Amino acid sequence: MELVSGQFPTIHFIGVSTKQSSIMNVFPNWARELGLGNVSINGVDLPLHAPPELYQEVVRFIRNDQNSSGALVTTHKIDLFKAAQPMFDELNWFAESMHEVSSISKRAGKLIGQAKDPVSAGRTLTGMLPQKFWPGEGGDVFCMGCGGAGVAITWFLLQGDHQLGTPQRVVVSDVSAERLAHLKQLVDAAALEIEVVLNAQDNDRILGSLAEGSLVINATGLGKDRPGSPITDEGRFPRRAIVWELNYRGALDFLRQAEQTAAERALAVHDGWEYFIHGWSCVIADVFHVDIPMEQIPRLGEIAASVSGRK
Repeated sequence: MELVSGQFPTIHFIGVSTKQSSIMNVFPNWARELGLGNVSINGVDLPLHAPPELYQEVVRFIRNDQNSSGALVTTHKIDLFKAAQPMFDELNWFAESMHEVSSISKRAGKLIGQAKDPVSAGRTLTGMLPQKFWPGEGGDVFCMGCGGAGVAITWFLLQGDHQLGTPQRVVVSDVSAERLAHLKQLVDAAALEIEVVLNAQDNDRILGSLAEGSLVINATGLGKDRPGSPITDEGRFPRRAIVWELNYRGALDFLRQAEQTAAERALAVHDGWEYFIHGWSCVIADVFHVDIPMEQIPRLGEIAASVSGRK
């Protein structure tokens, strides 16, 4: 864990393996495009489910260090909220309701914690799916994983303000009954089904119950921070499914499983690249107090792709 005061205003990246992220090379180019001046980025690596005192140490450093402008939090969003909630002067509604912090910033001497996943996930989904997808050609929704991203996606689809329509069936699975119960409290909708799963075979079973044209999401983190996939190789995607792997780097086993049957099952397969672009641009806007209009996002995507060698 590297907590060193930088020479310039700094955004910290709190994750598990930050040095492998494209943002470490992309950020300086974005900073020039956005006219941020002399700024820097610093990776802070913490183990999964780190002790509370480590999260508190990081938040305390950011609060007290003059050149720490804020941070983007990934993977640790829920654990950091639980450990450091009292250390923030303000939390936005999403952070308080979803029990997570993904954006840390400063304003008028106050430390601000926000949950940005509903915004970044919503922008990604509205770019991925046509307007009025539900009802229409859209089927069910199956979100594997009920961490911060899974909660945000479910909230956005069932209660957010968008033009996609409302799916009639949304199934969310997770190994944690506690996380699922919190989701049920937050999103009170007849369309929502929650299911505790013990293994990948349980997810296979749910996958097999979905209608054609369903949206299937891997929000578990498996394939990035931890090895594996939430389904087995025997899992069968519904025909014409839209398959969304939230990660863009790592082994991405779930993404490979979908790609192997994409032609046979007429699947539309997406990784987490667009989510990465929207997630970071939202937090950078908070941390450095800049307006990043939606019209500028494609340009940021082009820069990121060029720097990362992504075709």
